[in-house]
Amino acid sequence: MNILLLGSGGRESTFAWKIAQSKKCTQLFIAPGNAGTGAYGKNVAIKPTDFEAVGRFAIDNNISMVVVGPEEPLVKGIHDYFLEQEELAHIPVIGPQKQGAQLEGSKDFSKQFMQRHCIPTAASKTFTLATLEEGLQYLETQTLPIVLKADGLAAGKGVLICETLESAKAELKAMLQDAKFGEASSTVVVEQFLRGIELSVFVLTDGKHYKILPSAKDYKRIGEGDTGLNTGGMGSISPVPFADKTFMGKVEQRIVIPTINGLKQDNIPYKGFIFIGLMNVNGEPYVIEYNVRMGDPETQSVLSRIETDLVDLLEAVGNQTLDKVELKISPKTAATIVIVAGGYPGEYLKGKVISGIENVRESRVFHAGTELDGGVIKSSGGRVLAVTALRDNLFDAVQQATADAGRIYFDAFYFRKDIGFDLL
Repeated sequence: MNILLLGSGGRESTFAWKIAQSKKCTQLFIAPGNAGTGAYGKNVAIKPTDFEAVGRFAIDNNISMVVVGPEEPLVKGIHDYFLEQEELAHIPVIGPQKQGAQLEGSKDFSKQFMQRHCIPTAASKTFTLATLEEGLQYLETQTLPIVLKADGLAAGKGVLICETLESAKAELKAMLQDAKFGEASSTVVVEQFLRGIELSVFVLTDGKHYKILPSAKDYKRIGEGDTGLNTGGMGSISPVPFADKTFMGKVEQRIVIPTINGLKQDNIPYKGFIFIGLMNVNGEPYVIEYNVRMGDPETQSVLSRIETDLVDLLEAVGNQTLDKVELKISPKTAATIVIVAGGYPGEYLKGKVISGIENVRESRVFHAGTELDGGVIKSSGGRVLAVTALRDNLFDAVQQATADAGRIYFDAFYFRKDIGFDLL
């Protein structure tokens, strides 16, 4: 079958690598892809949010399945677009329709969903510009620190943890009055701060059945020892040692099953991935957020451990037979180290020539923010490459991935050398 994969980051590089291994994949197209995805299929210069162009390409190239990597096309309704067009409606789209994508597209929607279906999460209240005064008074009654979340998509930057009442009030005003995050912060969710250890659990569902994929932990801060500014993710580990059978049993019974059943009860069709961001609070799982796609850089670690043909799983999602496919997971540990551009997560350097990728033989290098310029690989994004090692234990995986990240060079590059150390 001909498969079209939408996106251009490290997550899509990993999907491309995994899909290309399938005997069922005749031709893989990646729109728009990056400097590394061309090794697994053909890059196509189409924006994932240009639905008409995506649809035309699907018809012209006899596409049998569309796999959506990033959240934006899902929130904007690409799945709905395909269902509404007679010549496209038969093509399965892996990723929820617009209504289901609101689990990520609106923090308020997802909070109401969790409360309605008794899914454990932090206490919260939602405010708009019209209720700003009420919001400022509400802050005075809360314990610190307190979390402020822009309701809409803010490219991973819309969550603020405020340590003082003064900063919380100032930030709430900045978000609602001054549109700090644009339209995304026209509504703000004020949320209780949970203390614990974060992890991510990934679920694949066809709307009726589900498979729980390997757990992962990502590292958000730019600096070693989890210091400095938040990023899109500096590395990841899978599995998570503390996510044992007992803990994952709680996650399945209290969170995964109520989420799948809640979608059914609310008549929300859902075919695709659900990323559940969790906080382990003294052994009890709480949902921090839902995402409606796989995470990055968790995908690199998670898919590296899945031994089942990924196309078999995705095809089963399309025709709602996911219960018929066995999910095989490697007992090994995957560690991913992200190499970033100088200046990231602030204003970062672009167009730097990358060398040394060919020196990496024991790990897999997934491209993220890269482009080809006359056959030369150059940096084009903040997070440039991800290096993933799969080994028998956590120590060996971390050591291998870190050593291999050091074999790559471009001007002013940086990576954390302590990914996974907190778990050793």
